[in-house]
Amino acid sequence: MKNSKPINYELEKNMEVISQLDDLVGDAVDNILVDPETCWQPSDFLPEFGNPDIHDEIKLLQKRAEGIPDTVLTSLVGNMITEEALPSYQTYFNLLEGINEERSLVSPSGWVRWSKAWTAEENRHGDLLNKYLYMTGRVDMKAVEITIHRLLTNGFDPKSESDPYQAMIYTSFQERATKVSHVNTGKLADKAGDPVLARICKTIAGDEARHEKAYKSFMSKIFEIDPNGAILAFEKMMKKQIVMPAVLMGEGGPNPSIYTRFSEITQKVGIYTGWDYAKIIDHLVNLWKIESLTGLNDAASKAQIYLSKLADRYMRVADRMKAPEEVQLAWLK
Repeated sequence: MKNSKPINYELEKNMEVISQLDDLVGDAVDNILVDPETCWQPSDFLPEFGNPDIHDEIKLLQKRAEGIPDTVLTSLVGNMITEEALPSYQTYFNLLEGINEERSLVSPSGWVRWSKAWTAEENRHGDLLNKYLYMTGRVDMKAVEITIHRLLTNGFDPKSESDPYQAMIYTSFQERATKVSHVNTGKLADKAGDPVLARICKTIAGDEARHEKAYKSFMSKIFEIDPNGAILAFEKMMKKQIVMPAVLMGEGGPNPSIYTRFSEITQKVGIYTGWDYAKIIDHLVNLWKIESLTGLNDAASKAQIYLSKLADRYMRVADRMKAPEEVQLAWLK
């Protein structure tokens, strides 16, 4: 007789807590996410092809986009590619232990409703940026499409070990990081003379802010119910470091370093930097009141000490980090 797989009691406990949040998550679907009939759609920001003045509108879009620096445009492409890999993110979410135990995408549970409605909102981001970048005439869309294809082929692994606690830490961090990236891109677009792109980035950042608020509230509830487990999950994710969703965009292809090149550009032009990473850690540590948690067991107390000092450690690393002298552009004509 084959040995059965040992029971992971920590994960079993986390799954039980996650199930207790189902009503809270369902409420977030109804009150934080937006009805498809009333929320913005990509066509709200783009030239209308049924308009007899469409050619003039596209020329105007291209004229505005002329002033956007190549580095900023490349970063925007990388952000768009990240958004376009949504099938991997939704699959990942539904494979988390305790999230979709029915293995049904039409389940009425709060968690399953959230995974669908959240990715539906996110789907508009890639659609809008993809169409905008295509219309600028400055982007090698075939190269972009190959990168999207490769990223979806390679999949997504945030190293959360199917643990819903670690996943909520990851999404709380990542939604804030994405918001920061879009906000900073919008500022640079406005400075470069493209107020429409600035408004696009600001609007997408607004969605990310709502999603961030929801994920942080889910994790806040976990901290209330199970502070020991929550803080250990936080420690685990931070020791592994938060990997960005598009990290596998070049793996297995002729351009395996393309993600690194994208990251160097975002660091150089200030779209997403080491300081931003440190500030997000500091924000989450303060939000979840890590330093003032009491009644922790020994392992959780050690995690508390580690997390309390972590933002300062990363800030010192960011202070020493030099932006690359030169960056290699990608995806542009």
